[in-house]
Amino acid sequence: MPPTPQTLTAERILEATEEVLRRHGPAKATVVDVARALGVSHGSVYRHFRTKAALREAVTKRWLDRTTQVLAAIVAAPGLDPESRVREWLAALFAAKRRKAFDDPELFATYTVLTTETAETVVGEHIAELTGQLTEIVRAGVAAGAFTADDPAVTAGALFRATGFFHDPHYAREWEQPGVEGDFEALVDLLLCGLRARG
Repeated sequence: MPPTPQTLTAERILEATEEVLRRHGPAKATVVDVARALGVSHGSVYRHFRTKAALREAVTKRWLDRTTQVLAAIVAAPGLDPESRVREWLAALFAAKRRKAFDDPELFATYTVLTTETAETVVGEHIAELTGQLTEIVRAGVAAGAFTADDPAVTAGALFRATGFFHDPHYAREWEQPGVEGDFEALVDLLLCGLRARG
């Protein structure tokens, strides 16, 4: 039985929106399609999300937050030395982006369009969260005497940009090339070498 307007939640709307986007793509998906999938009026959807743009922004944020949550667990994981934490965090970011690109290519293509639409808001916040996590890792490494970094935030930003090939969706087609894992490992080794505290 479809939900009634009273039981309609933002999360249910976002789930339905993702399915509609997967089926129709970002150019054809409408709020009416989402409402139809939920068995409610489009006005019910607009009570939760005031505009189509707000709905698209929220569903994009939800998609990006899945990656942020995985990486937050690595930042908080006990027992990892600083180098292993940087390596695991970067590897998890690369793996998450590859999974999104290869496991659900239609939805990945859709979100590539949506992230372009929301680059200054949702994507900017996502990148700020990710570099914030990386800053925390670098700062802890400096405190432990493992890393040298005058400004952990600047260093984290540099690490993020230096590894862009392995997480920026614009390079997704390249991630299937033979040897890409070796290239990733070599780059991380180089970056960690530059981060190590010099005695």
